[in-house]
Amino acid sequence: MGLIYKPFGLFLSIVAALVGKRIFNFAWTKIDDEDPPKGTTEQASWVKILSAAALQGVIFKVTRVVVDRYGAIGWNYLTGSWPGEKRPDPDE
Repeated sequence: MGLIYKPFGLFLSIVAALVGKRIFNFAWTKIDDEDPPKGTTEQASWVKILSAAALQGVIFKVTRVVVDRYGAIGWNYLTGSWPGEKRPDPDE
């Protein structure tokens, strides 16, 4: 059943990335009027570059986890089987 879930999971990853990008752009407009700086932006300070990267990382990861979780819940509802692990690995 996990093999059948792979295309569904890939689609959810794309959706999560698009949603995460929108949320980040919205959040950044509340912080600064300019576009978020890239690492190669010469006139941007380290604080601004690292702040943008940290905010983007947190937003993308949280969005991905939320979308993955609800995707797994939906898959379980439709098929009756959970697509991932039942419990975390005790060795990790």
